[in-house]
Order: sequence, then C-alpha cells, then structure tokens
Amino acid sequence: MASYNKPEVVERDDKPEVAERDVKDKEHEEDDKPIVVERDDKPEVAERDVKDKEHKEDDKEEGKGGFLEKVKDFIHDIGEKIEGAIGFGKPTADVTGLHVNSINLEKAEFVIEILIKNPNPVPIPLIDINYLIESDGRKLISGLIPDAGTLKAHGEETVKIPVTLIYDDIKNTYADIKPGSIIPYRIKVDLLVDVPVFGRITLPLEKTGEIPIPYKPDIDIEKIKFDRFSFEETVAVLHLKLENKNDFDLGLNDLDYEVWLCDESIGSVDLQKSANLVKNGITYIDIPITFRPKDFGSALWDMIRGKGTGYSMKGNINVDTPFGAMKLPITKEGGTTRIKKNKEDGGDNDDDNEE
Repeated sequence: MASYNKPEVVERDDKPEVAERDVKDKEHEEDDKPIVVERDDKPEVAERDVKDKEHKEDDKEEGKGGFLEKVKDFIHDIGEKIEGAIGFGKPTADVTGLHVNSINLEKAEFVIEILIKNPNPVPIPLIDINYLIESDGRKLISGLIPDAGTLKAHGEETVKIPVTLIYDDIKNTYADIKPGSIIPYRIKVDLLVDVPVFGRITLPLEKTGEIPIPYKPDIDIEKIKFDRFSFEETVAVLHLKLENKNDFDLGLNDLDYEVWLCDESIGSVDLQKSANLVKNGITYIDIPITFRPKDFGSALWDMIRGKGTGYSMKGNINVDTPFGAMKLPITKEGGTTRIKKNKEDGGDNDDDNEE
C-alpha cells in the first residue's frame, strides 16, 4: 500500500509586506496628487474687475453714441427721402436793396427789401423778423416784426422792412458823428421761418453800405444887380453864393424861395435851375427877380444911394445825391447886400467880374 505524503505547509508572515506595499502605494498617491500653489490673487482680480467695468462703461457710451448717431443718420436719410419725394427744402433769402423814401435834415426814411423763395409745396409761416442797423459796431436802431406773414407755396415774395433814422438821436448818442458826414452801416436781419420736416430755422442776412448825415447849405446874396430899374417895376438878378458843407456833391434841380429887402417882401419864385454844388465847396448862381421899388418907402433911398441893404431869404432846394433825392432848406436872416445898377440906369457896372 502506497503511502500518502501530506503536503508540507509553510506558513509565511505576509502582513509586513502588505503594510509596506500600502505605504508605498500611499507615497505614490501623494506623488500623483496635483501640487497646489496658493497665491494672493485678490488684487489682480479686483484690478481686472475695475478694467472690465471700465470697458463695459466705454462700450456702453460707445454704444449709446453710436445709437444716437444712427438715429440722426436715420432721420437725415428719411428727411432727404421725404425732401426728394415730396419736394421739401429750406427757403432762401437775400437783401436785394435799400431804397431811400425821403431824407432831410431831421431824419432818413428808407425801406430794406428782402427776397425770400419758398421751394416747398405748402405755404410756410414767417414767424419773426429781427433787424439791427449799426455803424462801426455801434447800434443805430433795432426792431422786431412779429407774425410777418406767410410765404406762398413754390413761390417767392419781397418782404419790405420800413426803417426811420432820427439824426438827432444819432448825434446825441455819438458826438463824433457830425452833420454833413457819411457813415458806414451794416444791416443784420434774422428771418425765423417754420418749415415742414426741418422745423423752425433762422435765415441770417447782412448788407453793408453808407448813409449820409446831411447838412443844409449856407446861402448869401452877395449882390443885387439891376437889369432894368424903375419905381414901378425893377428887374434884377440876385447873385447867390451857396456853400455845400457836406462830404458829398449836391445836384441842384430847382429852388423855391422868398426874399425880403428892408423887411419888405420883394417876391417869391419857384425856379428850375441846374447846378452842381461840389462837396465842401462854394458855388455861385444867378437868380432873376422882379419887384416894385416904390413899395419900399424910405428904405428905397438907401437902396438908390448904394448903401448896404438888409435882406432875408427863406426857401428850399431840391437836389440829387448819391443816396437819393433830398429837399434841403435854405435860410438867411439879417444879411446885408449891395445893390448895383447897370450903366444905362446910372450905375458904374464895375463889378461884373466879381465873384
């Protein structure tokens, strides 16, 4: 009978090995763990937050500005399309002239004419007209014309602005402005109109030029020369001296006057007479007159003896100027003149060439 050999069991203490493996595995796990480095990132995060906020604000403003620009462009495009389709447009205006209605020693009355064109298919209201007249930057006069009317559709209209300059007001305000001088002026006009699509708009206008401050001429009767002398009727010539004290020429057209000798009127005359009264110069003209010496009483003998004879003269002269027609007064009181007769009437006629 065969014998059975019982296997030999060898016991081993594996625990230390297991423990050692566990330690090594743990070490490997520790080695495989990611390394975390702690940093104080709070300041950087805060700075990044501020920058991001600033960028957002900038983007917001940029977006806002861009939006407004887009709105403006859109409105402009719509306006252009409406203008092109319907025919709306801005009116135009121009100062076409300044016309003097009257000018004398006291005032100048003139009219500013403005041509306004309305290209729109509907009438538009002319809301206000503001005007200012100045000289060398100094205000002479200003005014406002409210509710100035309506401009007809697809038409043009001349708007007239009446203006009056009172010379005494100007001379009292600005002492350096002297009678007889010429001063520059600048007219500024603002037209306020209400146009569909565009709304209320202002049309500014300007015009420059010169305006005179007139001065009356001085007049003297230098002598009276008889053409025919008798007590019933005497025909004489008044030798007048006219001094133009203005800085511009006066073109004499006619004059009307009345003359007194020795406080007695010897008559009045309205005479057509042409002459050029040069600026700041003296001009002589002869004026015929007829009177009755016997009406003079005792003063007649002074006249016959050739003594100085007192006279007065009043009237007006109508003249042309570079600024328009003027009617200027001529006045002389308390003057003294000489009376000369022709040789056939007993005179020596020695002053024919006197000026």
